[in-house]
Amino acid sequence: MMGSDIGIDLGTASVLVYIKGKGVVLKEPSVVAFDRETNKIKAIGEEARLMLGRTPGNIVAVRPLRQGVISDYTVTEKMLKYFIQKAVGKQRFGRRVISVCVPSGVTEVEKKAVEDATYQAGAKEVAIIEEPIAAAIGAGIDITRPCGNMIVDIGGGTTDIAVISLGGTVVSTSIKIAGDDFDEALVRYMRKKHNLLIGERTAEDIKIRIGSAYRRPESVSMDVRGRNLVTGLPKTISVSSEETEEALKETTSQIVEAIHSVLEKTPPELAADIADRGIVLTGGGCLLYGLDSLIEEKTGIMTATAEDPMTAVAIGTGKYVEQITSRR
Repeated sequence: MMGSDIGIDLGTASVLVYIKGKGVVLKEPSVVAFDRETNKIKAIGEEARLMLGRTPGNIVAVRPLRQGVISDYTVTEKMLKYFIQKAVGKQRFGRRVISVCVPSGVTEVEKKAVEDATYQAGAKEVAIIEEPIAAAIGAGIDITRPCGNMIVDIGGGTTDIAVISLGGTVVSTSIKIAGDDFDEALVRYMRKKHNLLIGERTAEDIKIRIGSAYRRPESVSMDVRGRNLVTGLPKTISVSSEETEEALKETTSQIVEAIHSVLEKTPPELAADIADRGIVLTGGGCLLYGLDSLIEEKTGIMTATAEDPMTAVAIGTGKYVEQITSRR
């Protein structure tokens, strides 16, 4: 087999590529900018993300994946091909085993679309792995043991919650509420409370810098620029972390409710394991300040964030490939 094997975390917000022996070699936003008139791709990844909300009429910056599912097949395929080539280099791009991660709630049709796009992008063989399993492997949990582990993977478009034992999923749910919804909640709040219209990039900035799911020991604030909806002119206001907590309350509580419903369906022996071992959070969305404390307070179960939550799924997907190829 040519070269090494590849694991891809095909996320709504970003795509990560893991190569055996090298680790995560690429992490870029899943955004593609193309020219409507010529249908040619202008930019992919970070370069395209900078164009979001800032393009002239003929150029559109789109996210080809919505809520963990391919919404634009051709664009996804081109984006995948571009990222794989960028990660492995054109010269060494032989056909290889590629495993791709999908949210646990996807249908067979959606799975097939991911598989086809990966074959089109140059894979020799494709393995599809469910997100919670990949997240657990990437977080360093030994999933092969007969012991219950609870994983909550909060991505950009979906949150996957699963109880895993003996290498498989016992109970799981996937909700279409995640990091992007935090951004949207902030946009709505700013519009309602301050009559200020902000873009999704500004909202993401607020979320990363001062966003809170739980009261901080001391308040932090930042200046936010947008357009005043009353005057139609640009305006800057100061926003505090307490305000973001209020803005995100509804979204964060939906995630907590989903965790609760999975715990309710968990067999008692495994529930006892989880009470012992705690809940592990992965995915970029779990980096929201205080989300672990909120989950811990509402469930009464110790909650910890994985060591490198952003890359856990990609690493797990790659290691899964290694396990497949080593079994042969």
